[in-house]
Parts: sequence; C-alpha cells; structure tokens
Amino acid sequence: MSPTHPSGSVERMAAAAERTVQTWDAAVTAALGHRLAAHAAAGDVVCLWGGLGAGKTVLAKGFGAGLGITETITSPTFVLMAEYEGRLPMLHLDLYRLADATDAFDAGLLDDRRSSAVTLIEWPERLGVSMPADRLDVMIEGDGDDPRTISVRATAPGLERYLQALL
Repeated sequence: MSPTHPSGSVERMAAAAERTVQTWDAAVTAALGHRLAAHAAAGDVVCLWGGLGAGKTVLAKGFGAGLGITETITSPTFVLMAEYEGRLPMLHLDLYRLADATDAFDAGLLDDRRSSAVTLIEWPERLGVSMPADRLDVMIEGDGDDPRTISVRATAPGLERYLQALL
C-alpha cells in the first residue's frame, strides 16, 4: 500500500493483533506516541524497537505528552532510566549500554515500580529471555529524513486496546 499524503497524515493497514502505519516526519511520529498514550494503563510495558536514529525517543516524547507529562523527555542512555509524573507515572528505560538482562536487574531497573506505571523500553532486545511476555511492541523502521514504517503489535489480548490509536 503506498502513502496517501506525505505532508503528515498516517496511512493505516490492519492485521489481527498488529497494525502498521507510516509517518513522514518527527512531528507525526510524536503524535502517534501521543495517541498511543491515551490507551495506557498501569503495569503496561511498551517496547520500542529500532536502530539508532529510528525515532524511538521521538515516539517516547509524544507518549509522555499524551500522559500529560510536562517535563522535557530525553533519551536516558547515560542514566539508564528516567521517571516522569503524568496521568500515569512513566518509566523510560534505555538499555543500549547494557550487555544483557542481568545488568538491568542489577541496576534495579526492573522492579516493583512497574506495576503502578507504564514502562517504555528502548533497546528491549538487551533483556533477552527476561523480556516480559505481555507487552506492546512498537517496531520503527527508517532513519534520517526518510519516512518511518511503524508496526504496533499487542502480545496479549488486553493490550489490543492500543491498536485503536492507529484507526
């Protein structure tokens, strides 16, 4: 399916528990994050997949704005986790600098605070087999000034509510 409006609209394609959209710039990617946040609930884990420069932090900024967070959201690469207060607390993890899940557990990043917050994880592949089974996967393809193809996949029935953000 080809894009219909490169000035910022979002193209929609449906699948059972997954939807894919295309965004044309950072503002539209952030707006998608904002719409996803409207469906967030305490205990949700959102895994942001994509290479360097794909737009994971841009989407996280939009997600935070959608939760009513007014603080500036930055990539927590050097602090590993940032906490923000909004409609729900948001834990924003960046596991890029970690070797594996052991480092995440040893650093106290994966603790009981997750049950009362929504947790966004950049570079979730670092968790390996410790990755939560019930999660929302947001896979971002593209970099630079190219359009992004963003697939949102619910791995558990309760998380399918996020797919409404892409309708």
